[in-house]
Amino acid sequence: MRKIAVCGKGGSGKSVLVRLLADAVKRRGWRALVIDSDESNTGLHRMLGFEKPPEPLIGLLGGKSTLEARLEEAIRAGVPEMQVDLMPQAMPTALIPPAYILEKDGIRLISIGKILMALEGCACPMGIVSRSFLKKLELAPDEIAIVDMEAGVEHFGRGVETSIDCVLVVVEPSLDSLEVAVKIRELSEQIEISDVWAVLNKITNDSIAKRLTDYLESRQIHVIGTIHQDNEIFMSSLDGRPIQSGVAARDIDKILEFLFP
Repeated sequence: MRKIAVCGKGGSGKSVLVRLLADAVKRRGWRALVIDSDESNTGLHRMLGFEKPPEPLIGLLGGKSTLEARLEEAIRAGVPEMQVDLMPQAMPTALIPPAYILEKDGIRLISIGKILMALEGCACPMGIVSRSFLKKLELAPDEIAIVDMEAGVEHFGRGVETSIDCVLVVVEPSLDSLEVAVKIRELSEQIEISDVWAVLNKITNDSIAKRLTDYLESRQIHVIGTIHQDNEIFMSSLDGRPIQSGVAARDIDKILEFLFP
């Protein structure tokens, strides 16, 4: 499992799980490469302990306007959108300029791009860059990529997950979150990703965990771990500072044991 996508309903705790996974990967002696593919959430870098985000990868490719023009040109030439490739070559992490890949305490961070202004237009070029980048990304032998996906399921329509090894769905205690998880499993099957697992989050007691697990397992979604409610994570997120965790750190180790037995 070299490329892991973290998906789920907005507010379910995707970015928190990404941070916890990155820390756990680092504790195992590997290098964690976090890829921020969520164009609307601007706070992941703070959760990871970075003072500022890296320069967006779309800037390295000429910027959003240039990419939109290239996309339109390809479509006019008859290239189906799912076959448009906006990355010019294979992309070993060693070749990415330092401004576009930040590193701190054994964790590296790349950002695809963000929607920052009103009337900025479609986010489609960012989705295509995400898809192309993940396809051509070459990881070092000791490197694990953890991808923070856009909330919901639209990224499946853009084919972002086509180069992913497994999908982790973050599920909080709500029916909406459960329904999104089921839809993610269905869409993953359509692009032949068989390793789709759920991680429960914000769990306060065993009865809630059992109810969520029963629902998911009845729909062929295996639950591989539970992140219990952690007040320190809540306060870290509220203060906008790097996430520190107690209970959740122990929970994530069990999940990593499943992913890397």
